[in-house]
Amino acid sequence: MASGPNTNGNGTRRAKVCVYCGSMPGQNPAYVEAARDLGKLMAENKIDLVYGGGTVGLMGEVAKTIVSIAGPDAVHGIIPEALVKWERDATYSTNKDASGYHVPEEQVYGRTTVVKDMHTRKKMMAREVIEGGPGSGFIALPGGYGTMEELLETATWNQLGIHNKGVCLLNINGFYDGLMQWIKKAVDEGFVKAGNAEILVTASNAEEALTALREYKVSDARYGLNWGNE
Repeated sequence: MASGPNTNGNGTRRAKVCVYCGSMPGQNPAYVEAARDLGKLMAENKIDLVYGGGTVGLMGEVAKTIVSIAGPDAVHGIIPEALVKWERDATYSTNKDASGYHVPEEQVYGRTTVVKDMHTRKKMMAREVIEGGPGSGFIALPGGYGTMEELLETATWNQLGIHNKGVCLLNINGFYDGLMQWIKKAVDEGFVKAGNAEILVTASNAEEALTALREYKVSDARYGLNWGNE
């Protein structure tokens, strides 16, 4: 079987990881370093990236690191039209796609798809991961409200049985310690089943995060719901 952009040389599906992270670099240089380390390790392990399409902050660091090693086919950014003017750098000013949308330089940031709204963005990113090969999943680097919203929605979809992919917090500099404390409190107070506390797993570096996705075990406490083709 011939290989293509979504398959390895032996015809198996390539792993796809969706990375949620900030469009800012953060105050601590460790965040940018972690984004680059993750991108480097993903590229070396032939793991493709799907992400929010921004070219600035941690988003841009992950994307351009992977492209610099594995080429533009290894990255797919998906960004709502309204966010293009915010989550972009100067490369957006000259390039347009077939629909006339400004997009970044493909040879630097990979392929970019501009969509109409946030729901379409999140659905497309999740679909690529769900259809990816072994080791596919979701990783959250540090970020703000948007990162947290996407992360918790993905965890909720796992709990509801919409997908069975791993969701990992790349907990740099203790960034997600507060979230893990909240999950423990929610379990203690009876709002989250104890078995579902492990829907979100943690890692302290990129290698641990990718290993966590490969070895991810689905919780027996998830809700057994039938979502059809959602």
